[in-house]
Amino acid sequence: NSMKDCNTRQSEILRVMSSWCLQDLGSGVNRRKIETLVTIHVHQKDVASELNNLAKSKKISDPNDFEWLKQARFYWRSSGSDECSFDGACVISITDVDFNYQYEYLGAKERLVVTPLTDRCYITLAQALGMFFGGAPAGPAGTGKTETVKDLGRSLGIFVVVTNCTDQQSYLDCAKIFKGLCMGGLWGCFDEFNRIRLPVLSVVAQQVLSILNAKKSGVTSFQFPGDPQNVVLIPCCGFFITMNPGYAGRQELPENLKALFRGVAMMVPDFQMIMKVKLCSVGYESFEMLS
Repeated sequence: NSMKDCNTRQSEILRVMSSWCLQDLGSGVNRRKIETLVTIHVHQKDVASELNNLAKSKKISDPNDFEWLKQARFYWRSSGSDECSFDGACVISITDVDFNYQYEYLGAKERLVVTPLTDRCYITLAQALGMFFGGAPAGPAGTGKTETVKDLGRSLGIFVVVTNCTDQQSYLDCAKIFKGLCMGGLWGCFDEFNRIRLPVLSVVAQQVLSILNAKKSGVTSFQFPGDPQNVVLIPCCGFFITMNPGYAGRQELPENLKALFRGVAMMVPDFQMIMKVKLCSVGYESFEMLS
């Protein structure tokens, strides 16, 4: 019964927040903030109703069920501590991997509509980071590879630096970016990574390997290949590469580099679901039917 009450409450919150969008909200930032809240809340309502249906049909019974664990869940652990304070920590759990919230000031950013594709991508990227690997979303243009990485960064309060790779890049350029990401504790997303030439890629593999090994051993500074000075390492840094397979002028990644990244296949997104959420976030009441 409590599941049913929760489901009703979520629908009511969504109806109220959606009706706000029809009022004059003043500044553009304020409107974006409310629309983003609605976008996130539509997903929460969907999760609540799905769990409610599963509980009704006796398919789930407790919080350790995968249907619940696969979501990005935010917890406040009053007994924990993080980089900011010792009395409590905000923890984001995806499956069995826990991340501390990083409190990077990102501003009022628009958020992605969460579709089953996004969910699947989040799970794979979280598992990759949990096992000290990088993530590698691959798929055709326009499927949201880079956006999903950026959105996961926004969920965890981490700034994501996107670099468009070209065939002009040398291993020294990559080294500068990698060192910066380690020192700043940021995420790097390398767009169309397989454009980089093969000789450069094999050096990049050594660079990434040295960083991931340092993360595994939990050190605060490490020896970066080809750099006499030790580089400071903030452990929350992460690396992601996106690839467009099958285009002209793209390389096949060398095996030693493939082994450091966990792949996610990104296919065509669910447009109907995206339309549904967009319509709801601007105040339509019968958004399900219209989409």
